[in-house]
Amino acid sequence: MKQQVHFRDLGNMRYKDAWDFQENILQENVFIKTHLRELQDSGEIDQLKEKPQTRHELLFVEHPPVFTLGKSGDMGNVLMSEEHLAKLCIDFFKINRGGDITFHGPGQLVGYPIFDLEKFYTDIGRYLRNIEEVVILTLAEYRLKGERSAGETGVWLEPDKKVANARYALLVYEPAAGSLCTDLH
Repeated sequence: MKQQVHFRDLGNMRYKDAWDFQENILQENVFIKTHLRELQDSGEIDQLKEKPQTRHELLFVEHPPVFTLGKSGDMGNVLMSEEHLAKLCIDFFKINRGGDITFHGPGQLVGYPIFDLEKFYTDIGRYLRNIEEVVILTLAEYRLKGERSAGETGVWLEPDKKVANARYALLVYEPAAGSLCTDLH
């Protein structure tokens, strides 16, 4: 069955609000999948005229300045105190996704794909390579040469200029962020 992905431009949104928005979509999908499995296990699934479907969403957003620290991150890599970040109006969140310290801010487009990969394929590596390929092809439209780095996930313009990162959670939603014009000063 062909899958439909809904695109949403969330504009400029605080990280926490975008997180809550994604979490609601994810939880709706988890509820549907759990309910369908319960019906399958009980033999009642064939009695449904129409089965509820999980949603596939591709969200784009720009965040006010925020640092996130992933579950594998090291607080030693956060070079400012939370109090100092607050004085600079920069939010800080410890999150349950992978990765270390990540900055999102004005000028950076962040894409949050929320897909039920069981409806497409379940190979996470393939999924991540496909996201990288989309970023590489998009950069090429702007006459920029994006490249992969062996053994790493993401896209680079040069060996030291990472412009996109892609991570995943199980039902899959994690940012693929593009940092072409972000002023980090």
